[in-house]
Amino acid sequence: MHFTSLKDFLLNKMSMSHIYQPLLIRALIDSGGSATVRQLAQDFLSQDESQLLYYEKRIKEMPAKVLQRHGVITKQDNLLSLSVGRLTLEQKAELRKICDQKLQDFIIKNGISIWDYRLIDNKGINDVLRFRVLKEAKGRCALCGASNKDFPLHIDHIIPRSKRGKTEYENLQALCEKCNCTKGDKDDTDFRQYGGEEKPVGIPFFEKEWILENENAFAVLDGYPVSVGHTLICPKRSFADLFDASQKEIDSVWQLANIRKKHLVQKDRSITGFNFGVNSGIAAGQTVLHCHFHLIPRRNGDTKNPTGGVRGVIPEKMNYR
Repeated sequence: MHFTSLKDFLLNKMSMSHIYQPLLIRALIDSGGSATVRQLAQDFLSQDESQLLYYEKRIKEMPAKVLQRHGVITKQDNLLSLSVGRLTLEQKAELRKICDQKLQDFIIKNGISIWDYRLIDNKGINDVLRFRVLKEAKGRCALCGASNKDFPLHIDHIIPRSKRGKTEYENLQALCEKCNCTKGDKDDTDFRQYGGEEKPVGIPFFEKEWILENENAFAVLDGYPVSVGHTLICPKRSFADLFDASQKEIDSVWQLANIRKKHLVQKDRSITGFNFGVNSGIAAGQTVLHCHFHLIPRRNGDTKNPTGGVRGVIPEKMNYR
């Protein structure tokens, strides 16, 4: 290509979606016609106004303040100056050598991670990817089970972008606004393994007939009832520990408990009380590791001494009178 051809390309043929093409040509002209990619990248960096503004802010907020506090530099408006005054050529060379060694030692120790913020994947989540993640989640939060009717659903990076997580399907999950804000950018738990509406294998409650159901919970008859009408109320989401339940799930369980209580009392007038409780953990007597609540109808005379009620989980502590 000759000068006139290059000039014609620049004036008439070059289509631009960014400043990169003329910037690259100009950088090569300034470097005598050839340059390494590294040299060109440094030239691009010097033209990146967003980066210049970022480092202006960075300098003011951290190193300038620290060095001022130690009396190393002085600052007047946007002008920074070393406090040592005029240096000889030898002094400059010696101090520069020390700085270079400090830089090299730090980079060797910490690696490229000192610039990790520049490696963050800032690619946006397009509509197709968002739809796929929400469809897979069935419109529910993977952590608490809340639906999009309860809270807005966010698309969360499982491995946060601050930890080099990518904007790709395998690294995305649906979390409600509350759970996503609580998770922040430090945790990298894949909550999809805990959520969903598929019935867990090996949990007997899911294999029984559901006598009541709402959005987040269901009720079944206990297979080994303490009394007639003994009912189990279970969250639909699979987890073992009561204290992992979301408020929405607790509300749903309580709603079914009230409905079931009314049904039982209307059907059986001999019921005069209820025990309502949950075993959380093997030490507390939990045998099926799916959170479930016991609603146990009580009748006058069904035990010799009912005093203490749920305290009976430790029999010798039941009667405290």
